[in-house]
Amino acid sequence: MPVTDQIGDFLTRIRNAGSAGLSHVEAPKSKIKIHIAEILVNQGFIDSFELVEDGVQGKIKLKLRYYNKKPVIREVKRVSKPGRRVYFPVELLPKVHNGLGVAIISTSKGIMTDKQARNYNVGGEVICTIW
Repeated sequence: MPVTDQIGDFLTRIRNAGSAGLSHVEAPKSKIKIHIAEILVNQGFIDSFELVEDGVQGKIKLKLRYYNKKPVIREVKRVSKPGRRVYFPVELLPKVHNGLGVAIISTSKGIMTDKQARNYNVGGEVICTIW
């Protein structure tokens, strides 16, 4: 069955795997998912990720991070959806839990965190928030 929101499906897989206590989670590969995974590794939400070629589209395999047997990712919310895109100028970019969390933004300079977008002085589409 085809999925209409690939990013939402990716984030839901991460959320469900963390709730179930799994060490790894797999999802179909795409460029935007690779960028999101890179941000998650750089921000310390997951340990690592690897790309697995399966002859068709390929898969991205994430190794989740836990602290005291609880997932580091406490909450993942999809903000901009296919039916309702959410854009913010740089002055109104959201701060997630007073800077403890991260908002992932799609800008004209690429996909980056809210902090990086403020440094580049660019706004854009808020993909999701992670805390």
